[in-house]
Amino acid sequence: MAPEQELEIVTTLEKSRQDLHSALEGIDEAEARLRPAEGRWSVLECLEHVATAERRFLGRLESAGQLESPIDPQREAGVLAMVTDRSPRRQAPEMVQPSGRFASLAEALADFDATRANVIRFAETRHAELRALGSQHPLFGQVTGYELMLIIAGHACRHAAQIREARAAVTGV
Repeated sequence: MAPEQELEIVTTLEKSRQDLHSALEGIDEAEARLRPAEGRWSVLECLEHVATAERRFLGRLESAGQLESPIDPQREAGVLAMVTDRSPRRQAPEMVQPSGRFASLAEALADFDATRANVIRFAETRHAELRALGSQHPLFGQVTGYELMLIIAGHACRHAAQIREARAAVTGV
């Protein structure tokens, strides 16, 4: 991967981290626990899901093998847009659904940030081979390491938007 592409994926990951942080600014712990509607996640539950999924995505990256055959490079262009599009609601797999594992927003955010730092470190140190790494994703099927990085970034943005929606529903702001 060219140096400018390495910088691009790291920049994309940083921007999505900032987007998630921005969505959480100013929310208090009581508001974070309120569900906007029956069957909808609270802000804390959204953040728990993002942190849990991020850790699982990193595990997929760390255990990714070499691709036997190339994946269409044109597919990369649509991955980020598909992940961030909230018009189709998706059911999260059971293993990444919220379970109340974090006592506070600060604890959940610290877990997310620690994992995101490891994802960025992975991108920085293994950037040259990201497109040669392959992993399975439940929605996308076989993906490259680069596509998985885009999925990781988009997933945080998708749920930052959900957090904003949940906040608006419970606070009216």
